[in-house]
Amino acid sequence: MSRRSRRGARTGVGKASIDMNSLIDLTFLLLVTFILTIPALEQGITIMLPRAKTDLLPNKNNKANTITLDVNHKLFLNDVPTTLDELENTLKEKVALDPDVPVLVRGDERLEYGEVMDVVKVVYKCQVRKMALVTVEK
Repeated sequence: MSRRSRRGARTGVGKASIDMNSLIDLTFLLLVTFILTIPALEQGITIMLPRAKTDLLPNKNNKANTITLDVNHKLFLNDVPTTLDELENTLKEKVALDPDVPVLVRGDERLEYGEVMDVVKVVYKCQVRKMALVTVEK
């Protein structure tokens, strides 16, 4: 190959490049979005849990039913507002489908003891075999 043809080959073909700035910006935007939204999805109702040492409730699919009683005396089953009567009916249906259905009871520490125990009585009445009171680790 002559000197002229080598020089022409170099100058005639441009070098391909990809501008990564916009992709990096998009990645950081998505990262910040997920960092801000994930904690809100995990815990929909804000309550102050009592502090105690607890063991994790074993279950086969990590889909425990969560009963929450907030400081305003509102009752929720899996973040859906409910009443004690509706809670009892729903839990009886779930126990009929799966006798080992796990139930987690989350009660705000500012509530009176009797209010949380009313919910626990409903859980026992429905013959739930696996029930745990949720607390914050000491």
